[in-house]
Amino acid sequence: MSKLNELGLAEARDALRAGDTTAKELTEACLIAIEAAGALNAFVHKTPELAMERAAAADARLAQGDAPAMCGLPVGIKDLFCTKGVPSQAGSRILQGFLPEYESTVSQNLADSGAVMLGKLNMDEFAMGSSNETSVYGNAVNPWRRGNDVTPLTPGGSSGGSAAAVAADLCLAATGTDTGGSIRQPAAFTGTVGIKPTYGRCSRWGIVAFASSLDQAGPMTKSVRDAAIMLEAMSGHDPKDSTSADLPVPDFEAALTGDIRGKTIGIPKEYRMDGMPAEIETLWSEGIAMMKDAGAEIVDISLPHTKYALPAYYVIAPAEASSNLARYDGVRYGHRAKLDQGDGITEMYEKTRAEGFGHEVQRRVMIGTYVLSAGFYDAYYNRARKVRTLIKRDFETVFAQGIDAILTPATPSAAFGLGEMTDADPVAMYLNDVFTVTVNLAGLPGVAVPAGLDTKGLPLGLQLIGRPWQEADLLNAAYTLERAAGFVAKPAKWW
Repeated sequence: MSKLNELGLAEARDALRAGDTTAKELTEACLIAIEAAGALNAFVHKTPELAMERAAAADARLAQGDAPAMCGLPVGIKDLFCTKGVPSQAGSRILQGFLPEYESTVSQNLADSGAVMLGKLNMDEFAMGSSNETSVYGNAVNPWRRGNDVTPLTPGGSSGGSAAAVAADLCLAATGTDTGGSIRQPAAFTGTVGIKPTYGRCSRWGIVAFASSLDQAGPMTKSVRDAAIMLEAMSGHDPKDSTSADLPVPDFEAALTGDIRGKTIGIPKEYRMDGMPAEIETLWSEGIAMMKDAGAEIVDISLPHTKYALPAYYVIAPAEASSNLARYDGVRYGHRAKLDQGDGITEMYEKTRAEGFGHEVQRRVMIGTYVLSAGFYDAYYNRARKVRTLIKRDFETVFAQGIDAILTPATPSAAFGLGEMTDADPVAMYLNDVFTVTVNLAGLPGVAVPAGLDTKGLPLGLQLIGRPWQEADLLNAAYTLERAAGFVAKPAKWW
């Protein structure tokens, strides 16, 4: 057997049930790997005592038999999820010192299933970023490198710490959140699997809000089977979240037959962007061929409003963020600025937010406040909402024509170097979300699967978009693609 921390969820589950290892041994292997990987800056709040306590409880549960699939499996939790008694900062200075008195529903579901929390993972501040460079903890670093080049690369964002930790085998899997691609883009950049489920499949309760109509939690794992196992444990109706769907959670793993004969895969012509790197174009063509060889029918489709998705997203998301982030005022919790004599409440708000929010968060709050202001509400926000409806209708039309899933690239490039896309042109960074934001605007499930390497040896991913609530079918299509692509590359260890 490979090193315990290098196992996936399915392999580790089977090893636990066979008695080949224990939850305690798995957890210890991951904790040792975490301590040795400081250079990646993936884990930012470590909880070794809690992890060993949960591992011991999991071993006792396993010994009794009838333990759930996730029992005893060590995972990392993105810093956006509130975890009782454990720092939960959303990567921001403004939440410094915040220890929640409650547990997010998703992390509670995982705990209830016996999963072992190793600690909290690095992320872009308030999930705003595509490179994990806006974090108060400093940059998370991708374990992959361009050949022998030592330039540190981004693991993607905002779930960069989760992606880096899974790719470097610091944990067996991790939670992520996806508002415009923040699970799928980092997964593609690190050669891992990431699924954003249908909006409402996983509860948002206890997850620090960025854009409430777009945010959705999902798993980041080493394989599609692992994603199916973890998604089932994370999902479920939650009366505390009014947007949580009261639908039964399927056995996602049982749906992985690898048989997609008779399925129809749509290829959207609008995703063939000008200036798309040849490597991405080639990978996409290879992915299409793989699905065809597996027995799927390939159909060209049109999603005509795709070109408006990015501008619509960057109006709607900041608008919702400016509303959600108004609660951080230094009054009740988190950071409070030092005030001068004579300062009133307005000065306290201004100084606290100026000190507590980073530049990217400030930028998005200002954009959001601007598009919601009296003179611009109709010109920007209402227009963006109308475009969102049209984008959703595009997908509905295509699915009504019998399309089962849609295959696209996951990202417009492989991982880029930290600092290569700076504040000088934030739009260049925003363009990283070009293939992913439509899925959030339409509330659909989407999964990124590693499918190849570029000429510099970096992973590239393909994305499959599914029908609403059909994650089981989507995961089966992803499983078929994963098997056909045969991606087994791992980053060479340098950290």
